[in-house]
Amino acid sequence: MSTTDTDKVPVFQSMRLERRDQLAEVVLTGPGKGNAMGPDLWRELPQLFGLLCRDEKVRVVVLRGEGKHFTYGLDLPAMMKDLAPTLSGGTAKNRTALHDLVLTLQGAIGSVEACRKPVVAAISGWCIGGGLDLAAACDVRLCSADARFSLREAKVAMVADLGSLQRLPRIIGEGHARELALAAKDIDAQRALRIGLVNDVFDTPEALLEGARLLASEIAQNPPIVVQGVKRVMNECRDLTVSEGLKYVAAWNAAFLPSRDLGEAMTAFLEKRAPKFVGE
Repeated sequence: MSTTDTDKVPVFQSMRLERRDQLAEVVLTGPGKGNAMGPDLWRELPQLFGLLCRDEKVRVVVLRGEGKHFTYGLDLPAMMKDLAPTLSGGTAKNRTALHDLVLTLQGAIGSVEACRKPVVAAISGWCIGGGLDLAAACDVRLCSADARFSLREAKVAMVADLGSLQRLPRIIGEGHARELALAAKDIDAQRALRIGLVNDVFDTPEALLEGARLLASEIAQNPPIVVQGVKRVMNECRDLTVSEGLKYVAAWNAAFLPSRDLGEAMTAFLEKRAPKFVGE
């Protein structure tokens, strides 16, 4: 990341931003053990992804954890300052505060999904609870052979409420999603691959990071307006019928198909050279 870019980005306590040409890497850093998700993360995640969404230099984001693990999930000890007042007593005020807190955490996870730029999750080690919510909000998930996934909320007397119950059925199907949520079981990388939770498994965390960067680079080579359009159309069409989705994408292309990048693609094809897309 250049000095100029650094000056524009706030200092974050729970994550680190690294820039590699048109790629941005968001590295979860904690400060809780295993990059656990504490108050700083829930405040900073939408800030950072809002910045990345608006940054025209960024075409793709890679999301990973610092060290051996993606994240242990919610940092309960660190979150007790926010949680304790909402859990004590049964007044409407307490319930409203808890409801508002849950919506805030949901919004933080949702900021990853809402980011116009595709997000590739590179998962090593443990991906637990809120970590799985976060991974499910990404566009593509890759992992290393040591990865372990767990939707553990049921074991701690909670219904998962940050997106896994809504997003995972679309990714891995109802049966697998219900098994993970009801049994609160751990699954390994190979099971995650078989059920479609991840697209690929790499032998080592180092190979995973290389693979994630390669995929991100491949995506970044395509016209950014088109890449962002694909993400927007797929997100918007998930709850539509096929007919409704076709109408939506027809309207999208009627508005955004004409572009300098389209002309460049055609010219480059005729000239038998690689196109240079500028996002216009």
